[in-house]
Amino acid sequence: MPGPRLRVVSLVASNTEIVSALGRADWLVGIDDNSDWPPEVQALPRVGPDLNVDLDRVAMLQPDLVLASLSVPGMERNVERLRTRGIPHVVIPCGGLSGVYAGIRRVGALLNAEAQAEELVATMQARMRAVQEQVSGRSVRRTYWEWWPRPPITAGGPSWMTEVLRLAGADNVFADVERESQAVTLAEVERRQPDSIVLCWCGARKLPDPRLVARRPGWAALPAVRQGRVYAVLEPEFGRPGPRLADGVEMLARLLHPRSGE
Repeated sequence: MPGPRLRVVSLVASNTEIVSALGRADWLVGIDDNSDWPPEVQALPRVGPDLNVDLDRVAMLQPDLVLASLSVPGMERNVERLRTRGIPHVVIPCGGLSGVYAGIRRVGALLNAEAQAEELVATMQARMRAVQEQVSGRSVRRTYWEWWPRPPITAGGPSWMTEVLRLAGADNVFADVERESQAVTLAEVERRQPDSIVLCWCGARKLPDPRLVARRPGWAALPAVRQGRVYAVLEPEFGRPGPRLADGVEMLARLLHPRSGE
C-alpha cells in the first residue's frame, strides 16, 4: 500500500515526470508551467515558470511537499523563497547520471514508492546498456553539444550529457570543462573540430535548423558540417534529469550511428 497520499507540487518538468513514472501522478496537485508530460497531468493547476515560481499559487494549493530542483542556474531563487515562506520542500538531486538515479530514488522514498524507484532505475540502466552494446565497435563521434546558440552554451564534463553521449557512442568535445554547462566561443568550437554537432536549444518548441550552423564564421569547414553530421533534437529527452534520458540515449544512437557497422 502506498500509505497516506501527499499533496505534491512539482516545480520542474523532470520531477513531474519522475513522480508520474513512479505511479504517483494522482498525488500531484500542481505543476510548473514547463511540465508538458505525461498527458494525464496537463490539466493540473500551474504555478508559474520553473525559474520564477509563483509561491502564492503554490501556497494556495496547500502542499504537503514541494519538489524543487537546482538543475538550471537560477532555480536557487525558488528554493530560497520556499525556505523563507516555510513551505515544506525537498531539492531533488540531479548531478550526472548518478545524480539522476539518486533523484529518482529520493522521490521514491518521499512518496513511499521505493520499489518502483528501484525498478525504474534498473530499467533505465538496462536500456542504456543495450544501446552501449549496440554501438560498441563503431566509430566514436567527437560531438559538440549545444544547449543555446547566442552565446553558444555547451555541456561540460560533469553534465549527464557527457555520459549520455558516451553511452550513445560519442565523446563530448568539451568534456574537459569543469562546469555542467558553459558559454563558449565559435572559435573554441572550431579549434576542437567536432565530427558531429547536436543542437538542443533549451525551451525550443520546434527543431533548430541545422543548415544555419554552416553560416557561422569558420564552421563551414568543420568535419561535422562537411560530412553532414549536424543534427537537431528537442530538449525534453535530454535536458531533464529524469526517466526520459533513456529515450535520449536511444535517439542519439540512431542519429549518430544510423547504419550498422559505422
